[in-house]
Amino acid sequence: MKALVFERFGGPDVLHYQDIPNPSIGPTDVLVRTKAIGLNFADVYRRKGNYHLTGTPPYILGYEGAGMVEEVGAEVSHVNVGDRIAFADVPFANAELVAVPQDKIIAVPDDISFDAAASVLLQGLTAHYLTQDSYSIQPGDYVLVHAAAGGVGQLLVQIAKLLGGQVIGLTSSSEKAKAAAQAGADYVFLYVDNWVEQVKEVTKRGADVAYESVGVTLEKSFEAVKTNGTVVFYGMAGGDPAPVDPRMLMDTSKTLTGGDLWNVLVSHEERKVRSQQLFEWISKGQLVLTDPVVFDLKDGAKAHELLESRKSIGKILLRP
Repeated sequence: MKALVFERFGGPDVLHYQDIPNPSIGPTDVLVRTKAIGLNFADVYRRKGNYHLTGTPPYILGYEGAGMVEEVGAEVSHVNVGDRIAFADVPFANAELVAVPQDKIIAVPDDISFDAAASVLLQGLTAHYLTQDSYSIQPGDYVLVHAAAGGVGQLLVQIAKLLGGQVIGLTSSSEKAKAAAQAGADYVFLYVDNWVEQVKEVTKRGADVAYESVGVTLEKSFEAVKTNGTVVFYGMAGGDPAPVDPRMLMDTSKTLTGGDLWNVLVSHEERKVRSQQLFEWISKGQLVLTDPVVFDLKDGAKAHELLESRKSIGKILLRP
């Protein structure tokens, strides 16, 4: 099969397209021919060597994708050849064929495209648990969303609106502000402005919850939420946050909570229920995905360059 691989850590130029042996499957796996593969910042971090990689070169990136089942392991009973499936946390996805454990299979309804499935799972499941588990958004809540034009950001905006929230988006440019507004944000402010005061002005008391994915803005997020408010920390795309003084939490009755998708997707049932909710919202037009930017898998280096430029809006996909 063809795959996008690399032998050493570095920039996008280390990636190249070549033939490698097909993966073999065990009795509880299925072999999937990929139709769309999601590109994520975790792939960039692994390519650079920031994230640990097991095994020996050539390394294959990718953890998210969708496609057709081509072969079924002897002990797999609920999946058949030809089924449309997707996955969010299976390694070696940057290839024509991927071995997927049966407990990580997510069935894709006929009315959901492979592109949509590969675009929404990792980021959509993240937005789902953030709004349901980390903080349960209630009607009327003021919801502050960092990086509101990004993949998770746009989904957070839409899901928060579905749950009855008033959404305040933060972005780095006027172009991205338009994307956040199109996603449904009631207000959009720029990082270059005094957004903490702007949040306080429109809410009169501060936001009920802030979804913090930038890191270096953590202190300001605390300033922007009300007394008894919550900050959900789930990323640090802009750098490490400053330490939090627990006395501040005590004095203001504010809450800091963290979130990680892999502490939520602990069973096949969790994947099934949460993904079905996402697919249902998409089918009903309640969750609208920005058209992805699609690269041929052989041009994966160009896709990485675009992702790292932070100029992309919405999802980047690779097509085998």
